[in-house]
Amino acid sequence: MAEHWVDVGAEEDLAQRPLVADADGIGIVVVRCAEGDFAIEDRCTHDGEALGGGEVEDCEIICPRHFARFCLKTGEPLSPPAYEPVHTYPVRTENGRVLVQIPD
Repeated sequence: MAEHWVDVGAEEDLAQRPLVADADGIGIVVVRCAEGDFAIEDRCTHDGEALGGGEVEDCEIICPRHFARFCLKTGEPLSPPAYEPVHTYPVRTENGRVLVQIPD
C-alpha cells in the first residue's frame, strides 16, 4: 500500500492546541502531549462525533459527546461507549510544518 505525507499545519499552532485538518479527504486531529505528537482519525468510533474538540489528558483524547476515551498512541478505546479503535497515522515535523502520513 502506497502512502504519502500531507501538510496539516504549522508546528507553532500545534504547540498551542490540537490541529484539526482534512488530509486528502480524511479528517485528522494531531495532538501534542508529553510523549510526543500523535495523529488520529477525527471520528469517534461510537457515533462518528469529531474528536478534535475533545479534551486531552495524559495522551488520551476524550470524545466531547459521550466521553469515550482513546489512546493517542494506539487509537485503542479506553472506555465505553466506544469499543472499536480509531485509525492512527504517523506524524512528523519538518521545517516548522506538521506532516501526517496517509494511505493513497
